[in-house]
Formats: sequence, C-alpha cells, structure tokens
Amino acid sequence: MLIGSGFDETSTTADVLAGLDLTGRTALVTGGYSGVGLATTRALAGAGARVIVPARRPGSARAALAGLDDVEVDELDLADLDSVASFADRYLATGRSLDFVIGSAGIMAPPLERVGRGWESQFAVNHLGHFALVNRLWPALADGRGARVVAVSSRGHRFTGIRWEDPHFESEPYDKWVAYGQAKTANALFALHLDALGQGAGVRAFSVHPGVIDTNLQRHLPLEEQIAMGWTNEDGTPKDPDMYKSPEQGAATSVWAATSPRLADRGGVYLEDCDVAEIAGDPFNMATGGVARHAADEHEAARLWDLSARLTGVSAI
Repeated sequence: MLIGSGFDETSTTADVLAGLDLTGRTALVTGGYSGVGLATTRALAGAGARVIVPARRPGSARAALAGLDDVEVDELDLADLDSVASFADRYLATGRSLDFVIGSAGIMAPPLERVGRGWESQFAVNHLGHFALVNRLWPALADGRGARVVAVSSRGHRFTGIRWEDPHFESEPYDKWVAYGQAKTANALFALHLDALGQGAGVRAFSVHPGVIDTNLQRHLPLEEQIAMGWTNEDGTPKDPDMYKSPEQGAATSVWAATSPRLADRGGVYLEDCDVAEIAGDPFNMATGGVARHAADEHEAARLWDLSARLTGVSAI
C-alpha cells in the first residue's frame, strides 16, 4: 500500500466519511439498490449528497431505497446503448452537475449471453455500458468542480488481460471466468485512461477492488460450484465467514475513492482496502493483494479506450 490512509480492510463507509459533509454534491451510483451498491447509496445520502440511482428495474430500486432522502431513481439498462443514451439525455437536460460517478453495477460468471450488438454480456455490462454512460455524461462531469469516477473492478482481473483478438468469444469457446476477468481488467484500464484524459477538466478516475462480499453477484453460480470452490458449506452458509466483508466494508473503498481529500492529486490508480495497491508480485495468487501489470498498463488502457469508442460509437474526450 502506498498512501497509508489510516483505513484498512475492516473500515466501513461510516469510517471513511467521518467528518465529511457532502451537502450540495451529486453522485450517480449504478447498481445502487442492491448489495455493495446499496451500501454506497446509503452512505453518500447519509453524508448529505443527492444520489441518482439508474436501474434496469426501477420499481425494485424504489422499493429497496424507500425512506432514503435525496435519492432519485431513473431507468437505465447498461446492456442497451439506446437506454444509456436516453438516460444521459434526461440527466443532461436537468442542467445539473455530477460530482461522483460510481460504477457498482455488474454481473459475474453467467452463462454465455449476447447483448447489444452481439457483445458478450460481462464485457458489455461491466465495461462498455459504463464507458458509454460516462462519456455521454461528460458535460455534467467536466465543469470544473473536480468530479471523480470510480470503476468497481475486482481481484478477478488477474484471470486475464484484454482478449484483443476475440473479446466477445466469437472464435473460441466461452469461459465465464475468463470473460469475468477480462471485464474486470477493462474496468481498471478504463479508469487509468479516463484519468489521463480527464485531468485537464479536473476529472480524476480510480478503479477499486471492494473485497469479497456475500451478495447476489453470485446468483449465477450453482451451490455445487460454490461448494467446490470452497466458498460455501452444503447448507449454503459461508465456509469461512471471516473471508467476507460486510456491504458497508465492501463499499468503503469506493466511497473513499470518490470523496477522500488524500486522493485529490492522485488518479488512475487501483485501490483496495482504502489504499493504493502496488503491482502484484504473483498475479495468479488470488489470496494476496495488488494489481496485475496487465491492468495497470497505459498502452493497454489507451488501446482499450479506442476499441470501446469504436464499439459504442461514443467518445466525448
């Protein structure tokens, strides 16, 4: 770890927001109505921010967020570029700025599904949808208020870099974990290049490993597979409860990335446990921290930006 934030893997959103008043600030949290995203929304709203939660199922989002002040729900499907454009147009029409965008929505290890223009769903939802969303919302971010964008990645990025020759598994057999790793690498590379491009407009970007949290992200994994991986007992309870963070602990690094004064002059980095991660000595050892070199490579980041712009038809910077 490189900054020494004073926080660690046990820190919660309440810890990292202690003493901070976000009144007058506006945040957008994708996936902000379930799991770690819901903890993120609650924390930011509790600190005074207005929070926008775009959701594929707005009714479910409103039910989950009932009782929270200054939280707005709108419709957005990250797998549908028309939906992304419509949401962004509605938001820009309000004339409001954005101070924080936290891309917490995502899917993990589903069966092969093609969405949008025939894209593999994990690459599409976890990366391309967020890429298009941030670019379309750029006028609301780049207004000199010092906005931050947080891409929620994962230690799963270590599975693979970007599969440049076949990112959508059109030539080779689909592997759900390789696809997940590619999407999480894409999150880290997106933040790296967005930060490089956005600094002139005062926009900084970060990628985050939230930790291991027991949420519905695992919904595509059969119980038998979770048992075989050593995650779960036969009755569905965690094999090792100590390996899991609470949602509030899992959301802490994203909230810290969005709000910490210590990061005002430090962007483009990969964060975990509320600090900057170093390059992983052994990228295949998932029990240790750090970021793989392939997810911190500036050339790869620029190459991914160009590919994403071609695929989505959007690049505002």
